[in-house]
Parts: sequence; C-alpha cells; structure tokens
Amino acid sequence: MFGRTSSLTGKGREDRQGIRSGSAILVLLLCIAIFAHIGCKKQEQKVTKERAVNVRVWTAENRSLRPFVESVGTLNPYEIVNVSSELDGILKTIHVDEGSPVTSGQVIAEIKETDYRLAVEQATAILKQAEAALANAKQEHLRKAALYREELVTKQQFDDIVARLAVAQGDVERAAAGLDLAKEKLTKTRIHAPMAGSIKEKKVTAGDYIRNGTFLVSIIRINLLKLSFSVSEKDVGSLRTDQDVSFTVDAFPGREFRGQVKTIHPSLEEKTRSLLIEAVVPNADKILKPGLFARVTLFTGPARDTVVVPITALLYDNSVTKLFVAEGDRARERKVRIGRKYGEYMEIVEGLKAREVVVTVGQNNLMEGVLLNVAR
Repeated sequence: MFGRTSSLTGKGREDRQGIRSGSAILVLLLCIAIFAHIGCKKQEQKVTKERAVNVRVWTAENRSLRPFVESVGTLNPYEIVNVSSELDGILKTIHVDEGSPVTSGQVIAEIKETDYRLAVEQATAILKQAEAALANAKQEHLRKAALYREELVTKQQFDDIVARLAVAQGDVERAAAGLDLAKEKLTKTRIHAPMAGSIKEKKVTAGDYIRNGTFLVSIIRINLLKLSFSVSEKDVGSLRTDQDVSFTVDAFPGREFRGQVKTIHPSLEEKTRSLLIEAVVPNADKILKPGLFARVTLFTGPARDTVVVPITALLYDNSVTKLFVAEGDRARERKVRIGRKYGEYMEIVEGLKAREVVVTVGQNNLMEGVLLNVAR
C-alpha cells in the first residue's frame, strides 16, 4: 500500500513538472508574441509619425534690374528772387498778388515819381548852365590864345583862362552824370520782374512808404524744380551727376515723375552721416508744387541680370542669411548672400540659381530634410 502510494506520488510529481514546463514555454511564446506585436506597432507608429509641413513656394527669377538707392526728399523752386525797392518813396501801386504769374521785365509795382521827375528837371537845368559856362570859357580861351601869340597878354592871364576852361568842362561832365543819375532813379520808380515765374509772397500794399532795400515780393520759378534728398554714407561712392531719378508724391498716387542729378554737395552732414543731393525736375505743366514730399529712387547704374526672391523667403540667424529650397518633397537649407532690395524682392548674389523653388510661407517650421506639402 505504502509502496504504491509512493509510486503514484512520484508519477504525479513528474506530471506536474511537465505541466509547469509546458506552461513556462507557453508563457515564453506568449511574451515573444506580445513583444513582437508591440515592436511592430511601434514601427508602424514610427512610420506614420512623420508629417508633412504645409508651405507655399515661389520660383526664383532672373530679372534685368537697375541698381538704385531709395530716399525721401522735398521739391523746391528752381530759382527764387526777392524783389526789393532801390528808392525811398510812397508805393503808388502794385500790380501782382500771391500766385500771380509774371514774365521777365513785367512791371510789378510803381513808386510815386513826382520827386524823381523834378530831380531830372533840376539836373537838366544844371547841365544847361554848365554847358553855357563852358561855351563862354571856350570863346574867351580862343581870344586869349590869339592875344597871347601876339604877346598882348601875359602868360599868367593865358594860364588863367586855360584853367577856367578845364573847370567848365568838369562842371559839364558832373552835371551830365547828375542828370543820368536822376534819370536812372526815375526809371527805378517802375519796378520790373527780374525773371519769369510766379509770385510766392507779397509784403507791401499801395500807399506804404518804402525805403531803399524794402522787401516787396518774392518770385519763384516752377517750370523747373529742384528735388533735394540725402543718401547714406555707404552709397556715396556710387553717385554721379546726370544719374536718373524717379519719384512719387502723395498728391498724384500711381504716377511717377523723373529728373536728373545736377548737384552733389561736397561734404557730408556730420550728425546724420548723409550727403545732400539735388536733381532737376521738368515741370512744364506746373502740376508739381514746391514743398511736396517725395519718395525718391536714384538709379546708380545700368540694368543687369540678377536672381531675385521675395523678401518673405529669407531667414536671418545673426550674421547668416538663409532660405529653404524645395527639392522634390523635401526641404533643403541654403545659406545665401544677399545684394540690393528691389521693392518686395531681394537680390541673391550667391547661393541660389534661377528657377530653383524656394519656400516663402512656413519656412519657420522647417529643418533640413523635412517632408513638404506644397499648398496650391
């Protein structure tokens, strides 16, 4: 009994050990399956995790553009003359007002001429008196000369008449000069415009007593204008006279005006480190007015072919300028060297060729090799 029981017990232990071994193998296989499933799932997640970045792109262009410098400036009269009186007197009349057009030589004001006309008459009388005295001295000189040759008068007497004749001639010359001066003053009672233009300012009215040097009116010439503007120190080396200038003014939106550089000032402003430039602008129809604010483009050279991209495509990292190029469906980072700005576009001097596709929107989210989804 006891022997059989021991035999059964041993066999049961073997069965139980077999069951345990089978269970262990089953658990091991189950774990392998689970880890394999988890690994596959992670791999699937890894594959599906890469997402495309939405971007917009633009194809780099090769354009023929002229290098230029941008500035702001002001339109000024080509010439301005302040007309003043050269005489003292009462202003009898003034023929112009602010804004009146005038021609060269036109009478613009008159001073009461009574005193100056009387001065002419007085000078005329003095001249006639001096001429009569001279004629008398000449006759006496002829008589004394004849008597002196016959030794009927002394040398002293002859020298006296010679001296009187010289004085009489001097008196006539002084009287003639006095008459010319009186006539000149009389003509100056009528004040003429020294040039053609328009009256900018009038400072007097009829009836005012004016003195020599009193400011009457200012005349400006506006069929030509001067465009004054400044350029920075770094652009001074590219400046030349006769360079083309274009500009716009708010008074005429969408319209472009042109001129040419005529004056380059010899020295820079110390505070701003800029150089003053003046361009001459034709204004035959006189629609442009002095004082208008202008946005200026100064062309510093002939047109040249250059690669350009929108300014929005550029990224700045300290001193490095870069952009992203779309190669197939991947983003590629490019370092570039930029040149001049042309409105909304930037010149690319180095690092990019024409017809390459650059990212213009969404590049802040990009890295090298990122998958792209180009928005249409």
